[in-house]
Amino acid sequence: MQVDEMFVESRIRPLGIDVLQPAFGWSFSDATERSQMQTAYRIIVSESEANLRLEHGDVWDSGQRLSRKNVHILYEGAPLQSRVRYYWKVQIWDRQDRMTESSVSWWEMGLVHENDWSASWIGHSESEHAERPALPLFRHEFNLGKPVAKARAYICGLGQYELRLNGKKVGDSVLEPGWTNYDKTCLYCVYDVTDELNEGANAIGVMLGNGFFNVTGGRYSKFKSSFGTPRCLIQLEITHDDGKTVTIVSDKNWRSASGPIIFSCMYGGEDYDARRLQAGWDRPGLPSSELWKPAAEVDRPAGKLKAQAISPLKVMETFKPVHISQPIPGVYVADFGQNFSGWVEISVKGPQGAQITLTPAELLKENGTANQKWTGSPNKFTYIISGGAHEEVWSPRFSYHGFRYVQIEGAVPDAFAANDKDVPVLVRLEGQMIYPDTKVCGNFESSDSMLNRTHEIINRAILSNMKSIFTDCPHREKLGWLEQIHLMGPSVAFNYDVERLFVKTMEDIRDAQLPDGMVPTTAPEYVVFSDKWRCFRDSVSWGATYVLTGWNLLQMYGNRRILAEHYEGMKAYIDYITASSDRLIVHSGLGDWYDVGDNPPGFVQNTPVAHTETAMFYHIVDVFAQIASLLAYDEDAIRYAELREKIKTAFNDAFFDRKTYQYATGSQTSNAMPLVLGLAHKPYAETVLAHVIDDIRQRGYHTTAGDVGHRYVLLALAQSGRSDIIYEMTRKTDHPSYGYQIVHGATTLTEAWDGPTVGKSQNHFMLGHIEEWFYTDLAGIRYRFDPDFESYKLSIRPVLPEGLDEVTAEYRLPAGRIRVAWKRSGLNRLTLGVNIPANCMAEIYVPALSTDTLLENGASIMETESVEIVRRESGHMVVRVGSGKYHFESAV
Repeated sequence: MQVDEMFVESRIRPLGIDVLQPAFGWSFSDATERSQMQTAYRIIVSESEANLRLEHGDVWDSGQRLSRKNVHILYEGAPLQSRVRYYWKVQIWDRQDRMTESSVSWWEMGLVHENDWSASWIGHSESEHAERPALPLFRHEFNLGKPVAKARAYICGLGQYELRLNGKKVGDSVLEPGWTNYDKTCLYCVYDVTDELNEGANAIGVMLGNGFFNVTGGRYSKFKSSFGTPRCLIQLEITHDDGKTVTIVSDKNWRSASGPIIFSCMYGGEDYDARRLQAGWDRPGLPSSELWKPAAEVDRPAGKLKAQAISPLKVMETFKPVHISQPIPGVYVADFGQNFSGWVEISVKGPQGAQITLTPAELLKENGTANQKWTGSPNKFTYIISGGAHEEVWSPRFSYHGFRYVQIEGAVPDAFAANDKDVPVLVRLEGQMIYPDTKVCGNFESSDSMLNRTHEIINRAILSNMKSIFTDCPHREKLGWLEQIHLMGPSVAFNYDVERLFVKTMEDIRDAQLPDGMVPTTAPEYVVFSDKWRCFRDSVSWGATYVLTGWNLLQMYGNRRILAEHYEGMKAYIDYITASSDRLIVHSGLGDWYDVGDNPPGFVQNTPVAHTETAMFYHIVDVFAQIASLLAYDEDAIRYAELREKIKTAFNDAFFDRKTYQYATGSQTSNAMPLVLGLAHKPYAETVLAHVIDDIRQRGYHTTAGDVGHRYVLLALAQSGRSDIIYEMTRKTDHPSYGYQIVHGATTLTEAWDGPTVGKSQNHFMLGHIEEWFYTDLAGIRYRFDPDFESYKLSIRPVLPEGLDEVTAEYRLPAGRIRVAWKRSGLNRLTLGVNIPANCMAEIYVPALSTDTLLENGASIMETESVEIVRRESGHMVVRVGSGKYHFESAV
């Protein structure tokens, strides 16, 4: 066994940890030896790398602990100090009592106490009273008389910032810091700026943006609201070669000026006047100017400072136009061939004062120009040229959009350019896609091109809506609607490492929760819906995310601490629902939003709201009773288990028809949810399932389910062994289906089932539940962290629909890499390759007629010592294995 990656707070060598009892974890390299299990570990922590190599844990030595656990092991050593870098390693023992030692890793603490901050919050001079003043710049010069050994910049700039040192941007992250309820939490970021500082003269510069801290309106905006005007807090801590330290802090001695960004709104776009930018403003030696006034010391925001723990947003992909058209004179439209969220970067040459306007759009009007009907209008980005012979390069900084097309006015793309020197030439146009710099954890491929393309458009929508929150869409709303996080959570997690984003979701919900326990439908809750539209604020199928995401964090990542931290909040939410229900029936909410019916998509058409909301109420009470038991809240475990049974009785009394053996209206959602969630009585379950299947068949293998119900329709079929029905549904290209979106040109999953033709958002991931089925059923990968086992238990049970010949999928657990690849080879022959990570146990369901025809690595399964035959079940030989690579061949 070999240790692969090492994590502190689920990050590799993180800066700025402000958790006083951080969690350790490690993964294992691909197993070369079968059935290897960790039997013990020892964590050693020291302030000195030299001491660590000598196995002197002067901060903490856990000692050898008999345990399989390799995730979320909480620190138990001496109190951790701000700013200190701690070195650590782990020793592990295998089943043969062989010890293997990891390499040396480290983490660095942030500013964990309020009094660690000596900087002051600063803002722009109050002398500027324009309704929407230009966004401010801040600068400060300082001298360093000795070489720099170490330097850290701690910064919170609200709403967003760009930090610059000596003329260069610090780092490559964008749209920092993450969005929060700024009255509760304000995130700060930490940068290693050792290499950016000089012995001698230095200058620090900060550009501020509005972000969600100050939504100004002025063009399209979902809402107009403000926590205050932009402000920032900067603390630069420098250690010299001789060990002496210098601290540079933001205060009234800094200088401020109006910057070149003359308009910026998270919804409406951004305008930049390059003529307003003073050359060298972020470098030392800037001549004195009346433009620069003393910065104003301003009130700190109400929210508590907290180190940002999520992966930073970056420009992760770039796109070149695949086509540029000229639909009307003087107007050009670039098509990037892919819908995505981000912005464009341009290179332009032209006369001073010339203005270029860029209008993003997902769709085009009939005349070929930008169509912003469904994404909010007007939204635009403008650039005013400073002038000169050189090319000017620009991209927005504080506003992004979801788009495929960009309409260009005021400049001529290079391919269309003439020799008129008075007309600006757009030398280069590049689309830049922004999403978190997070690990890709999974991959899925099959022999079916429709499945592969469906996988692609779902993932494009996921990435487009992954920012510092999960947004519903990257243009019209950009709000953190919660239902998609629990419903699409497994799908997202199969592809990307989203543990820290899930944790932030929990924290955002805690900040949004009302005193009476209600969890709003969005978090952060920037828009508060009126009582007239209370269903848009108070819906159990949305608020359920609080309980279900916490549970998913345990099952997916072994994160038990999150349940303890949020236990009282989750409990308060359940008590709120109980108190506001009508004898345990929940009548209000959104229900199965965006289902398919005769009316345009939106409010539910097929299933009573009370059915869906009460079913979800039952679900979270069921899960919470398990959480209470896990955390040894025994009285609560009994109380909520009893409540669960009362809800089940009330639900069946209200919605189950004992004559037709159907629930509520008999819609697909009505019958599927009780089956999956355990509400259906077992004697009737088979008949209820038959109704779901009959309805799908009668509709030509199409769903009628929406945002909430679709996942449960798929789960009801898959868990009952009817993935053949699901596969048939994936073959369809008429409405409603994924195939309909694809054949009508969708490059990302759309908001509505018929999105490419009906309009609405062209970039939503809320209906992408089939992605979970790709991994859990076609590849057969099911897993959960078992607290009693202290590691992961896996089930590998691939489904082989008629007509599908090959599937390959990988998924990186916190323990290591799972890989499943199956292929039909020749008449009735199947090969199945499976990789199981170290420290895991798995049951593999191998499709096989009998043990006589089943081979593993070329030998009879009966002769393979590392494979235990457990049973025969439904055309499968079930075998139990530990870590390693397995290659099965069978007749099917």
